[in-house]
Amino acid sequence: MRPLLNVASYNMHKGLSFFNRRMVVHEVRDRLSAMNADIVFLQEVQGHHAEHAERFHDWPAKPQHEYLAHGLWDDVAYGKNSVYDHGHHGNAILSRYSILRSDNVDISAHIFESRGMLHCELDVPGLDQPLHAICLHLALNESGRKQQLRAVCERIHALVPDDAPLIIAGDFNDWRQRAARHLAEDLKLSEVFETAHGRPALSFPAAMPLFALDRIYMRGFSVASAKVLHGQHWRHLSDHAALMAQLQAA
Repeated sequence: MRPLLNVASYNMHKGLSFFNRRMVVHEVRDRLSAMNADIVFLQEVQGHHAEHAERFHDWPAKPQHEYLAHGLWDDVAYGKNSVYDHGHHGNAILSRYSILRSDNVDISAHIFESRGMLHCELDVPGLDQPLHAICLHLALNESGRKQQLRAVCERIHALVPDDAPLIIAGDFNDWRQRAARHLAEDLKLSEVFETAHGRPALSFPAAMPLFALDRIYMRGFSVASAKVLHGQHWRHLSDHAALMAQLQAA
């Protein structure tokens, strides 16, 4: 039987509430645990922050990706993208399946934004080939996003077999909804919420989602369900809502 995967994507805002007033990483862990996802694509994960560790008495001693994964997901990969004097942050993938390989590729479009592409290969029982999972957080400006998507497409063409299962998820910052054309035409990908509901998910701002910034793209799967997780349990945890989907391997 072909596997049914629970997949989630979330920009967790470094484990801080909107406007950075409160530390909410413990609540984020509880919410992620309740989702029961097999694979979680995370953006704005705080690998280290010395000032926050001093400011908040219960700041986790471990990097956030390790703290979130502990006891819930068997394997984790972290891509350090933005580095500063007091710490660093980036993307992460939490997985219940073994991560066979992980690479973090610098796709920064300019010196003012450090962006990376975290590319993992997962050993998913029931799949004939490793699942390629890519976590992204794209630039704020459209020209930067176009440059980054070209880099993503070039890497996938070079390293991912055309018939391999593929999931690309993250914060695309795609205000004008132009990313789909690049990925759909070049990589033969489908966006999960467009497939299930006819349009990308509204995910920003979390308190009252009006814009479709976050996406989950797939190849080699059909969509069993797709939903946006927001409301009272989520709205104060980040400026983005979380996306959740069930994908059935083809």
